[in-house]
Amino acid sequence: MSEQARVSHPKEPLLSTDVEGFDSLSELALDMRSSWNHATDQVWRQLDPVLWELTHNPWVVLQTVSREKLQRVLADPAFRKNIDDLVQVRRHAAEAPAWFQQTYPQSPLSCVAYFSMEFMLSEALPIYSGGLGNVAGDQLKAASDLGVPVIGLGLLYQQGYFRQVIDQDGAQQALFPYNDPGQLPITPLRRPDGEWLRLEIALPGYSVWLRVWQVQVGRVKLYLLDSNDAANYPAHRSITSELYGGGPELRLKQEMLLGIGGWRLLAALGVKPEVCHLNEGHAAFAVLERARSFMEETGRTFEVALAVTRAGNLFTTHTAVAAGFDRFAPALIEQYGAGYARTQLGIPLHDLLALGRQNPNDSSEPFNMAYLAVRGSGAVNGVSRLHGEVSRHIFLPLFPHWPQDEIPVGHVTNGVHMPTWDSAAADDLWTQACGKDRWLGTAETLEQDIRRISDASLWRFRAAARKSLVKYARERLSRQLAVSGASPEMVDGAKHLFDSNTLTLGFARRFATYKRPNLLLHDPDRLLRLLNNPQRPVQLVMAGKAHPADRAGQALIQEWMHFICRPEARPHVVFLSDYDMLLTEQLVHGVDVWLNTPRRPWEACGTSGMKVLVNGGINLSELDGWWAEAYTPEVGWSLGDGKERGDDLAWDAAEAEALYDLLEREVIPEFYTRDEQGIPGAWVTRMRESMARLTPRFSTNRAVREYIEQYYFPAASAYRERAADKGAIGLQVVNWQHALEQKWAALRFGEVTFETHSEQHVFEAQVHLDDLDPKAVRVELYADGVMGGAPVRQEMKRVRQLAGASGGYVYCAAVSAARRPADYTARVIPHYGGVAIPLEDPRILWQR
Repeated sequence: MSEQARVSHPKEPLLSTDVEGFDSLSELALDMRSSWNHATDQVWRQLDPVLWELTHNPWVVLQTVSREKLQRVLADPAFRKNIDDLVQVRRHAAEAPAWFQQTYPQSPLSCVAYFSMEFMLSEALPIYSGGLGNVAGDQLKAASDLGVPVIGLGLLYQQGYFRQVIDQDGAQQALFPYNDPGQLPITPLRRPDGEWLRLEIALPGYSVWLRVWQVQVGRVKLYLLDSNDAANYPAHRSITSELYGGGPELRLKQEMLLGIGGWRLLAALGVKPEVCHLNEGHAAFAVLERARSFMEETGRTFEVALAVTRAGNLFTTHTAVAAGFDRFAPALIEQYGAGYARTQLGIPLHDLLALGRQNPNDSSEPFNMAYLAVRGSGAVNGVSRLHGEVSRHIFLPLFPHWPQDEIPVGHVTNGVHMPTWDSAAADDLWTQACGKDRWLGTAETLEQDIRRISDASLWRFRAAARKSLVKYARERLSRQLAVSGASPEMVDGAKHLFDSNTLTLGFARRFATYKRPNLLLHDPDRLLRLLNNPQRPVQLVMAGKAHPADRAGQALIQEWMHFICRPEARPHVVFLSDYDMLLTEQLVHGVDVWLNTPRRPWEACGTSGMKVLVNGGINLSELDGWWAEAYTPEVGWSLGDGKERGDDLAWDAAEAEALYDLLEREVIPEFYTRDEQGIPGAWVTRMRESMARLTPRFSTNRAVREYIEQYYFPAASAYRERAADKGAIGLQVVNWQHALEQKWAALRFGEVTFETHSEQHVFEAQVHLDDLDPKAVRVELYADGVMGGAPVRQEMKRVRQLAGASGGYVYCAAVSAARRPADYTARVIPHYGGVAIPLEDPRILWQR
């Protein structure tokens, strides 16, 4: 593929740029830091309160306000001083040494390139769908807070993810409004001479021009690639039109533009990251382009370049079922990838396809993007402890004959960016208890600090939050009904629904069958009895989208809508349409209990419930994803027995009954059992424990620090080592692998014996290596872990050569006699300093 930049002259929107002070307002409006640091909110509210409340988009407000209004407010000395002060604070925050610089002044890490298909930063930039974008956006924000050197790379979608409308029959309708770049908080990325940076990506038969946009996320920059360039054919302008839309061919082109175009953008900027972090496998083509660029710099082959560059690549998988990975037909990869493989990578199509297949020689096997990511990375991680276990099972086929516990997938449990998801009242509460800088570094003291807040203060805080949610739900539902054509009586009735003193449950997420959003509807009559209890009523706020192609998910929404239409249900249940970031914020601020009912283990992590923690909400969730490691009886409630049941409908029914019982016997009584001051003591105690124990633990501060220490630093060091001297170590690794490939089949075990002495078993194993260098392998005794413990891997030392056997050696090791000798098995695995086994070489030979 080829790349170059051409001069372009985009027409700038008509703005009041000649008004003195406008540049300062523009600087504030274009920094997404305002989406979590709300110091500038009052500025935009003063300029246009109605537009601000509707959009929460400072850039739209700034473009819409009249020149006269701007001149008038900027002429006010107090307003102008406030703006100048805010600009100074912003610049200081961007330039002052942060936690990362203070903690790691001699860091080997200068840049992480973070690739993701979606980023959820603000409702002002609607290029996200859900959980994946939530993680990406929150991690960029935390990187900004902590000073971590990260650059984000994604796509600018002309339509983004669909917007949802519920019609009068309760059916979901999908709308695709246009994302006008001029109204988004983004700017064209220009070279120093003013030229708009554009990339040319050659696809079969034509070139696609990519415009590049820049998003300022505090200290961090996010670059978005956009195919809607005037130089492109009309069909190609729409490649980046829709998130998760279209068919396989469009998805493949999007992923090639993201991975290949994203890495080429870094080269055009002169940025050389040590670490490439793939947030899911969508951007896995970046590992190919990174290797190609190393080939171009050093003259090495693709095989050597991949051995060098993969050491600096990290693949984070979010998928809990193998069917969830993107797969492409071989013919489609041939159409779009054969030329790139041959002319740019110098490899045949077969070798490219082999990187994305379990069986490289199965010509019918699809190309799996997750397999490409695994084979192109130096480390792989899941997004919760349980998901790490699930992922080791999913990727087991890539490592034949290896025990599942040793499949090379670790985990970093996700967290959420607490300053994004806390309410203004929660921010005040935490500030008083823990200080303003509580999320700008470590969080060791937060647990003890938050425990000092009195029961009365916590309960007042929660009551006010619930009241605010009720007000918001009424307003949003009345607008929603009016748009759908409901009668004036229904629209007016929505303005009086709910009670701010009633226990409020929240359920909001993507409507997919595995998430079981209709578990509460298993017994509608029992649910109605719970909702309508005159002494202890309950109200439920729901939201969520089903993918436009997911008919089963849409049917689940319609089932809820029909239930809500029942006269007995209407006062107690609302479904708020068009689940977006703004709605999410309101829900997690105000609900008392957050419900989550997926089929275990199909929820990789699930971050929605983490967002209520900082706001004093309590989780009631299936023991899946993050809740499987977070739950204790003191902090919330659990559903299920911690076992996998698949899609067993009988088990679904049993869990539905358990959910009703839990609500009826524990949750609802605890909320309504009050002391003489009207405070539910047990509830507030549980709420405080949830806030204190879980909020710091499931914040992005902790998650990003774990990525730095467990993955970024090791990857940066490994990459630097392999890249030195034009990849000399990479060449040595490839030569070692070639030797293994040629000679592995001849390896065999001879006799394996043992003797027991006192408290030890002493094993001796005869191993025939023929002419393979003994340093190229490691001989071990292996025993499976006991009671969930780690397996035993005891290296066996080479003690002597077998008499009369060329290449035959005796290896010896002693292990504890606490276990039976039969528990231990000898094995041979590849060994080379600094090489991750089995990730980089999955060969293994077991004693028969």
